[in-house]
Amino acid sequence: MTTNLHTPQLRPLAIFGAGGLGREVLVLVHQINEYQPTWQLTGFYDDARPSLDTLHGLPYLGTSADLNEVTAPLHVVVAVGNSQSRAAVVRQLTSPHLAFATLIHPGVACAPYQNLQIGAGCIISQGCILTTDITLGQHVLLNLGCTVGHDAVLEDFCSLMPHANVGGAAHLETGVYLGTNATVINHVHVGARTIVGAGAVAVRNLPANCTAVGVPAQAIKTKQYQM
Repeated sequence: MTTNLHTPQLRPLAIFGAGGLGREVLVLVHQINEYQPTWQLTGFYDDARPSLDTLHGLPYLGTSADLNEVTAPLHVVVAVGNSQSRAAVVRQLTSPHLAFATLIHPGVACAPYQNLQIGAGCIISQGCILTTDITLGQHVLLNLGCTVGHDAVLEDFCSLMPHANVGGAAHLETGVYLGTNATVINHVHVGARTIVGAGAVAVRNLPANCTAVGVPAQAIKTKQYQM
């Protein structure tokens, strides 16, 4: 008797960003593949050429311009930690052959009954906890060990550094950046492109385009960021 074994079809995936986050995303992809073979890694792209031609065994393949020249279907994930820089790269990637991959660590619970809405291009790292009725826009980054509570909304290009916490029904507008161990408590609204510094605790609403630090978080400067 002959048994036909099904081999899963791996999807080609490139990582844009050859820095620290890019290498962390490479680890995340390996972790996903160990749980369920999903991705065939092709290499790294970055507009700043790295010092080596290979990183952890993967080749450096060129810049965003080179990535736009691909002629076969390819998934790409933008592994750039800064919200504005990540948005700028996404805007540059215009090839019709490209699709943005969403990467979620297999240890992160994402069951249908949780009612999680997760946009294209999101990166959700090991140790993150998302509860229920949560909306993540496109290209949201949740670094290691972040928590997001019920009914929270994180708009496009939000970035949460390791162990940042977002309380229930909090709302982070486009491009908000939470530093390591920063917290936004329940029902607090943070305006677009605002930076909440490492260890800060936002206990009241924060305006757009500011940097807030301290406990409780206070805006210390305002800048008209571009995104």
